[in-house]
Amino acid sequence: MRVKMTIVLSGLLALPAYSAELNVNVQIPQLNVAEYHRPYVAIWVEGADQKAVANLAVWYAQKATNEGAGTKWLPDLRQWWRRSGRTLKVPVDGVTGPTRPVGQHALRFTDSHPELGKLPAGEYTLVVEAAREVGGRELLKIPFTWRGAGGGKAQGSSELGTVTLNTKS
Repeated sequence: MRVKMTIVLSGLLALPAYSAELNVNVQIPQLNVAEYHRPYVAIWVEGADQKAVANLAVWYAQKATNEGAGTKWLPDLRQWWRRSGRTLKVPVDGVTGPTRPVGQHALRFTDSHPELGKLPAGEYTLVVEAAREVGGRELLKIPFTWRGAGGGKAQGSSELGTVTLNTKS
């Protein structure tokens, strides 16, 4: 009996841990403009009430230059700023980072992320907002189920290219 119990318990310990993840791909398009600046980008999760429940990434010019870059222009990410940016003390470890160049940028977030770990299973919206100096603004939304499998896609028209989301549980 003792041998059987040991085998059963060791089998249970070998099972993979239940985890959920979001895989996000954000495309920053090549723009043919006279004066190009990398966009500031905010990526967050909203609940059904459109309140921010998790900040995933905020890309901005982290070094202040003679143009006054840095946190001064974060309010240009208007929706993110209104929903959670103004109360966020930047920089935030694991969330904030430098602006990204033209191209595809793959991001992976798991339930070990401080804000996603406490998020209950359910319906949410991934929001990606971009704003560029001497440029425009763009906001894309993709609905998804947290702790469920699925995905979605949104196509930008100016500051963002294609944004894709795949979820796993």
